[in-house]
Amino acid sequence: MKLNKTVLALAISAVILSGCSEDEKDASLTDGTQNAASGINDASTSGLNNGSGLSGSEMNASGMYPNAGIGPEFSDPNNPLSKSTIYFMLDSSQVQDDFVPVIAAHAQYLVAHPGQRVVMEGHGDERGSREYNIALGEQRAKSIASMMKVQGVADGQLEVVSYGEEKPASLGHDEASWELNRRVELVYQGK
Repeated sequence: MKLNKTVLALAISAVILSGCSEDEKDASLTDGTQNAASGINDASTSGLNNGSGLSGSEMNASGMYPNAGIGPEFSDPNNPLSKSTIYFMLDSSQVQDDFVPVIAAHAQYLVAHPGQRVVMEGHGDERGSREYNIALGEQRAKSIASMMKVQGVADGQLEVVSYGEEKPASLGHDEASWELNRRVELVYQGK
């Protein structure tokens, strides 16, 4: 039964992905105040476009995809597994529709590789109290974990951590920076 749910989720993801244009932008990723100016695009680019097709949050300090060491599919920009950052709207832990296929791809990978683990690191912007942002980051990460569990990922493969506002992706104090900081990063652990 779990296999049928996974196959169904993958089929739906493939249909959604095939219908998306690379040039489409999704206004639902933001609260509507900074759509084009913020640099956040749809899940196909996962954020800032720096000319390489990677977002600033998808690259680590060496300029590589953060999960590239797991396998080649994690550094293929055409593969949803290369997307490791899920963005959220202000004060929300609801996963946006554009990121559902990305989460489904990660869930499929985890089901196929039961020895693999992923840490979902929840983050928030600097607004609100420290306690509020820790709780919101945790809720964001738990939302993704719940989606993965429904698709057959084992509890032991998932870890939820919240950093709240403590590890910003952008140090600015404006809406464009806050949009980049409202996120969950999927960080795979070695086998």
